[in-house]
Amino acid sequence: MTKYPPIAVLGTYDSKAEEHFFLKTRIEERGFRSLTVNVGTKGPSPLPADIDLYAEMCRDGSIKTGDRDHAIQSMLERARKLVRELCDRGDISGIISAGGGTGTHLCTGVMRALPLGIPKIMVSTVASRNMAQIVGTKDITMMHSVTDILGVNSISGSILDKAAGAICGMVQSHWKAPQEKKRIALTFFGFITKAAENIRRCLEQAGYEVIPFHANGTGGTAMTELAAEGCFHGILDLATHELADAMMKGYCGGIGPERFEPIPGKKLPRLIVPGGLDCAVLEFTRDNIPPEFRERKIFFYDFRSAIRFNEKESAILAKDLAEKLNHDESNVKVLIPLRGWSEADCEGGPLYDPPVSKAFTDHFRENLSPRIEITAADHHINDLSFARTASRLMDEMLQRQHCSMTGSFSKEQGDVM
Repeated sequence: MTKYPPIAVLGTYDSKAEEHFFLKTRIEERGFRSLTVNVGTKGPSPLPADIDLYAEMCRDGSIKTGDRDHAIQSMLERARKLVRELCDRGDISGIISAGGGTGTHLCTGVMRALPLGIPKIMVSTVASRNMAQIVGTKDITMMHSVTDILGVNSISGSILDKAAGAICGMVQSHWKAPQEKKRIALTFFGFITKAAENIRRCLEQAGYEVIPFHANGTGGTAMTELAAEGCFHGILDLATHELADAMMKGYCGGIGPERFEPIPGKKLPRLIVPGGLDCAVLEFTRDNIPPEFRERKIFFYDFRSAIRFNEKESAILAKDLAEKLNHDESNVKVLIPLRGWSEADCEGGPLYDPPVSKAFTDHFRENLSPRIEITAADHHINDLSFARTASRLMDEMLQRQHCSMTGSFSKEQGDVM
């Protein structure tokens, strides 16, 4: 068997040492090595752990035993630094943990410090709850413990053993893309799926690999994080819809303030399209329309509905987006489809309103830096002709940057994964 770096068995050993040493044994019986790490904040591990952060932090005075919140935050910061250093040195090949509410919060918080691709499994008593904040934008695998985690019994032991088998199998994964290509991040959402499909085909025909991200609140944020890690050569922000839902507290609005801001430390060509900026997606149906939206143009399609923006809201959106783009004016271009920005925003469609779209465009031009080029395309966003225009502009931006550089893309932007 190939000798892999150890799998980190991370957990609150002060209360769950038995379960984590069971995971350690089940991992090692499969021929893998383990590294036990105690991140408990109430006491040292009752069994000898390879790394006992509680004991270390008590010795250096960085943990206060009487302050639970401070202890957890201090432990989280120390553990995140530790596992990232272990990962960067190639000293761990994966990470696994088991816990309740506090253990899940603490250990997934540590896991989120690790980059994409490092196997991460959390066996949790709360895995059936909303995991949006727990998982965030990371590739953490949540496994429901079903029973509470209080010792190892015939049921919990079976669950933990399968988790051990899962992390070992994940560590063995070695698939790689058959061919390295320049990567383009592409954001989209349901109302412009056709546009995304068309653009993907066009860019792939030009020799690029397209990595899609759904504008669901976390998709764009995940794309931004991966871009900062050096995963992409360019970004085609086809769906700027997240900004609209953020303003209206809509379904796809869970974005951070860094969305559409420059990628830290990178010079990435970025093509911006107002995909989905015609509307906000809210959770109501035709049977329970909120009073404030009853006079709006509405697109009903499932448990969610899209409301058309008015001119005032469009002006606010335009100013917000322009101000963000102005921070990266040398790397940004804008492409505006003149015949509609979503499947509902087309001639005869329920959200079609050219005067409001024009109001957005006018305010956008007023607030956008004159150094940022705007191209208007006389197409609907879902037309194949629009996809060809967007793909051509993206390709030209990448080629122009390549020609202006003295070395490779990685020399300017960092290595691409």
